[in-house]
Amino acid sequence: MTTTQDKTATGPEGHGFTIQKKKKWPWAAGGIAVAAAIAAAVAVNAGAGAKSPNEVAGATLTVVTAEGNHAEQALVNFVAEEVAPKYGIKVEFKGLADSTTLNRAVSTGEVAGTIYQHKLWLSQVLEANPDFKEEAATPVFRWGFGIWSEKYKSVEEIPDGATISLYSDPANEAQGLWLLERAGLITLKDGINKWEATQKDIAENPKNLQFKLLDFAAQSRSLPDLDAAVGYTEYYVAAKVDLEKQIFAPPAPDEFAGQLTIGSEYKDTENVKNLVKAFQDPAVQEFLRTDPAVKDLLIPIDAQ
Repeated sequence: MTTTQDKTATGPEGHGFTIQKKKKWPWAAGGIAVAAAIAAAVAVNAGAGAKSPNEVAGATLTVVTAEGNHAEQALVNFVAEEVAPKYGIKVEFKGLADSTTLNRAVSTGEVAGTIYQHKLWLSQVLEANPDFKEEAATPVFRWGFGIWSEKYKSVEEIPDGATISLYSDPANEAQGLWLLERAGLITLKDGINKWEATQKDIAENPKNLQFKLLDFAAQSRSLPDLDAAVGYTEYYVAAKVDLEKQIFAPPAPDEFAGQLTIGSEYKDTENVKNLVKAFQDPAVQEFLRTDPAVKDLLIPIDAQ
């Protein structure tokens, strides 16, 4: 391909990043320096016959998420300090700035994994970058996700003709539509894959709701000008919106659980197998239930 086609989307894990289609210049201009550094490092290592840390006993395994995502960073740090030693591995956190760089690093084995994305986001990444070799190894948590409003205290109060914001990427737009259906505000068509739904898949919209697509930061900032919005708790907390403004928030379905994503070529290494075991340890779910750094932001997998 010689043209660029970008999709802006979330993610935990992956959230608010840009997925870029493969082309002659695979990174946007703003990411050239970072991407070039990574490419150079990979080339040097390949030339020297260096192995991925995933393949080296005793090596430190890096788990990456989005820069500035404090809840996900707190979770990785908890695993590094309290859980990983039980499985004979060393883990550290690193934040990266864009989805393409993050997922490329997982695919090449430069890092061991990421927890910032759900399966649908990962499928978008792999569609846009068919050379990436990654897979979801295990669900770890559910992101807090709900309907927010500064004007109404319940979904029943939302009036006819109300303007509701959904996220502007396909995967999270689908999650927003799923939540509106669960709240009784719309009905989606029978037989569709609801985890890939778009507004064209709405069968019934009895309140004639109007939809406005916004990215993550813009949506939380725009809440006073909207009747309601459907979005991630972490972005509203970061914008200092009171949790009382979240008027409907059931646990997300399995399709939107945050996954530990690993490089497919390294899944059978002892390091990566032990990393998966560490994130599956019951202590991780107890941490999600009780620690103030993540409570209400990252929800335990077994939450009902």
